[in-house]
Amino acid sequence: MTRLRPGPVLLVAAIALLALAVPLLPLANPLGMAIAHRLAGPSAAHWLGQDQYGRDVLARLLWGARVSLSVALASSAIACLLGTALGIAGGFLGGAAEVLAIRGADVVLCFPPLLLALLVVTLLGPGASTLIPVLALVYLPGFVRVAYAGVLSVRAAEYVEAMRVLGAGSARIMARTILPNIGGPILVQLSLSAAAAVVLESGLSFLGLGVVPPAPSWGAMIADGRSTMAQSPLLLLWPCLALSLTILAMNALCDALRDAVDPHGVPRRRRPLDLLAPGLLAPPARAAGPVLEVSGLTIEIDTPLGPIRPVRDVSLRVAAGELLAVVGESGSGKSLTGLAVMGLLPDAARIVAGHAWVEGLEVLRLSDAALRPLRGARMAMVFQDPLSSLNPVHRIGAQIGEALRAHGVSARQDIARRVPELLRQVGIPDPARRAGNFPHELSGGMRQRAMIAMAVANDPCLLIADEPTTALDVTIQAQVLDLLARFRRERGMALVLITHSLPVVAEIADRVAVMYAGELLEVGDAAAIFARPLHPYTVALLDSAPAEDGGLPVGIRGAVPLPGRLPPGCVFAPRCDHRIDACEAAPPPLVELADDRATRCLRWRDLADLPQRAIA
Repeated sequence: MTRLRPGPVLLVAAIALLALAVPLLPLANPLGMAIAHRLAGPSAAHWLGQDQYGRDVLARLLWGARVSLSVALASSAIACLLGTALGIAGGFLGGAAEVLAIRGADVVLCFPPLLLALLVVTLLGPGASTLIPVLALVYLPGFVRVAYAGVLSVRAAEYVEAMRVLGAGSARIMARTILPNIGGPILVQLSLSAAAAVVLESGLSFLGLGVVPPAPSWGAMIADGRSTMAQSPLLLLWPCLALSLTILAMNALCDALRDAVDPHGVPRRRRPLDLLAPGLLAPPARAAGPVLEVSGLTIEIDTPLGPIRPVRDVSLRVAAGELLAVVGESGSGKSLTGLAVMGLLPDAARIVAGHAWVEGLEVLRLSDAALRPLRGARMAMVFQDPLSSLNPVHRIGAQIGEALRAHGVSARQDIARRVPELLRQVGIPDPARRAGNFPHELSGGMRQRAMIAMAVANDPCLLIADEPTTALDVTIQAQVLDLLARFRRERGMALVLITHSLPVVAEIADRVAVMYAGELLEVGDAAAIFARPLHPYTVALLDSAPAEDGGLPVGIRGAVPLPGRLPPGCVFAPRCDHRIDACEAAPPPLVELADDRATRCLRWRDLADLPQRAIA
C-alpha cells in the first residue's frame, strides 16, 4: 500500500475548508446590492469586482462554492452508498437482488441525466432539497454497474472461496473481501460523479432550475457573467475558474486514493505483532475412527447438450491422523469431490446421489448456513494457487486473523498473539514482520505456508489440500508436503491430498485413491499400490514418472474422455494396452479385495503378476 500523495489532498481540503469557513470570514453580504457601482472592477474593498447588481463577486463566489459543493458531495455520497450496496448484493447474491439492482439501473439509464433532472426539478420545483435526491438518482446506476461488474470479476476468485471455506457469512464476505477489491473503480466513479454533479448543478442553476436566486451559485454566476461578458468579461472568468479548479482537484484526489489503496506498492511500516508462547496452540486429542466417509457420491452438471456426470459413485474413507492421496489426471473429478464435501460446488453442479459424513455428521444435505460454522473450524481446504487464494488487498496477518475471528476469537490481543505463532508453526521466518506483508511480497512457498496456517488456525479435524504444490519447484514441493504430513501427525487431522502425480505422495501417503474420468479405479494402501498396482491406469501413472534407474518416463497416450462422451465400457479402455473385448462391453464394477484394496479392472489378477517399474 503506497502513501497517499499530499498534493491533491491538500488542494481539495483547502477548497472544502474554505467553503466551510465562509460564514466566519470577513466577507461582504453576498446579497447586498450597490446599483451605483454595478460592473465595477477589482478594488481594495471588492477584490474581484462587483456584478451587474453591485454585489461583491468574491463573497458570492465563496458562498456559491459552499452551495455547489454541498449539493454535489451529498448527492454523490448517497449514490455511492446505495449503488455500491445494490451492485455488490446483486452480483454476489444473484436472484431477486440481481434483478432489482441491474434492471432498476437500466430503467434509470433509459433517461438522459440532464433531461431526467430537468423533468424532476420542473415537477418538484428548484432548490437544494430537490437537487440532492435528483442527482443521487441520476448517478446511482453508474455505481450499481461498476460495483456489479467488479463483483462478477472477483466472486469466483479462490480467495473468495477461501473465505467461504473459513465459514464467513455472505455479509462479511461482501464487506471485508469483495468491497476492498473493487474499491479502486468505485473511488474513480465517485470522483467522476462528484465532478459531474458539480457541473450538472451548475448547469441547472444556469438555466434557473437549480439553486433559487438570489442565493449564490456558480451556475447562476456563469449565467449572469454571460449576459454581461461584453462589458465585464471577468465576471464570467471567476466562476469558470472556480468550477474548473474544483473538478480537477477532485479528480486528482480520487486518483491519489486509488493509488493509495493499491496493495502493489511499498507497504507502510507497522508495529510487529507479539509472539505467542510456544505450545499455546496445542491441538486437542482426536478420537480414533473415520473422520471423513464418502459413499456413492455422484455429481451432475447441466450443459447445453444435456446433463453430464463428472463424478460417479465415488466412495472414500479417511481416519484421524491418516493421509489419503487422491491422484489422477486433470479432469478426473478430484477437485469436484473435495468441493462437494466442503459444500462449495459451482451453481451449475448438483449432487444427485451419495452421502458424506464428517465426524459422523452428514454434510452433503446441509444448507450453506448450516455448513458455515463447520468450514474453517471442523473442516478446511487449501487451494492450489496461493496467489489467487489470498486476498491481494489484505495483509497476511489480517487474513489469518479473519479465519480466527470467523469462529469466535474476537479479542484483538488474542488474534495479535496467535497469528505470528501460526506463521512460526508453518515455518515462516520472522513471523511478526511477515504478518504485515501483502501476498505479492511473499514467495510462492511462503504464500502456500500462509494458506496452510490459515486453514489450520482453528484446528480442523479434516483438511483437504487441492494441488498444494502446483507451480512450486521441487525443493519447495517437498517442504510443503512435509509440512502437511507433520501437521496431520501432530494434530491428528485427517488429510486428503489431491494431486495429479503419484510420485509426489510416494513417501507421505498412507492410502491412495486413483481417479480417472470421474470414477475410482483403484484404492488401497500406498505401499501396496506402489509395489503392486492392480489397474492399468495406475501402472501408466507410475510409468509416467522418472524411474530410479534414470530411465525416461513413458507418457500415457490419448486423453481423458469428456464427461459427455464416455466410452460404453471401462472409461480407460481406449487408452489401455491390456484391454480385452469384455472391457469395452460394459462398465466393470469396483472389486473389493481382501487386503482393504479395491480395483475397477477385469484383469487385475494378470496385472498382479507383471514386473513393476520402481519410481524415483
